[in-house]
Amino acid sequence: MARHIQIFQNGGPGVMRLETVQLNELGADDVLVRHTAVGINFIDVVQRRTPGLLTLPSGLGHDAVGQVEAVGANVSDFVAGDMVAYIGAGPGAYSDLRVVKDEKLALIPPGTEPERLAALLFKGLTAQYLLRRTVRVGPDDTILIHAAAGGVGSLMSQWARRLGATVVGSVGSDDKRELALSRGCHYAINYARNDWPEQLLKQTGGVAPTVVYDSIGQATFLDSLSVAAPFATVVVFGMASGPAPAIDPEVLNKNGCLFLTRPSVFAHNATAEMFRKNVVDLLEAEKSGAFSMPVGKVYRLEDVASAHQDAEERRMPLGSIICPTAP
Repeated sequence: MARHIQIFQNGGPGVMRLETVQLNELGADDVLVRHTAVGINFIDVVQRRTPGLLTLPSGLGHDAVGQVEAVGANVSDFVAGDMVAYIGAGPGAYSDLRVVKDEKLALIPPGTEPERLAALLFKGLTAQYLLRRTVRVGPDDTILIHAAAGGVGSLMSQWARRLGATVVGSVGSDDKRELALSRGCHYAINYARNDWPEQLLKQTGGVAPTVVYDSIGQATFLDSLSVAAPFATVVVFGMASGPAPAIDPEVLNKNGCLFLTRPSVFAHNATAEMFRKNVVDLLEAEKSGAFSMPVGKVYRLEDVASAHQDAEERRMPLGSIICPTAP
């Protein structure tokens, strides 16, 4: 039997229910994983509260670290006792035991702390593809990172500064500006102010960003286009305030022949080869000191409603996780 969180309707944190279910027998390519630690990401909150993003009923959560308990007849990459991680098995990581296809798993090097990796994995792989794949950021770039005080934003700010870029972070309130500066940003602005594009240019001495990373969406997207430098790349990778509005392509021309893209962490880790290589590269970058992500608050499965409430109210410590076996 397995315990997992399931939703039967969209809504507030209270729609999440802890259910006990009987798992199906292992298929030939399946791996039974007992979760040690599960990541908490804002995409979980968005999918829980937004109609149409998930087929209901549905589980929640996309990434976990755990130990292999059993493998199917065709599985040769893993054996019982291995520590593994995944991000691309579909929603359902909020659970203590799960059946996952072997191609979705990466073997975790000995000595890796499961809790620390769960705190880092999804956010770190997101920062990785944004800074090293979507645009290869370097010393010639001035970049704008929206939500710079959050989990992904904090990692990106540290990593981009290490890569030599000038980093401008945007945050949702004035009291978070110092937080963003402490996490790697050279400059910090409040995107809740109507004049934030002017404030950005004032702080940078008129230097517009060559790359804009927008995870806020609806509330910031049009201004993100207006503040970008000519020929800049605008990267929309989230919708914390709602989906970015549709635009006529001519808007990109009028704002300086901009490039616009909407990438995803799942596409950049779609195959076993890609995912496993990315995990190795991510851990090597962390070891080099490019960034750090401490383990934050540890929640039980029974506490996921509180976890989502904390996330929505922006009071969840960075690196917070779910530990299904926590007392």
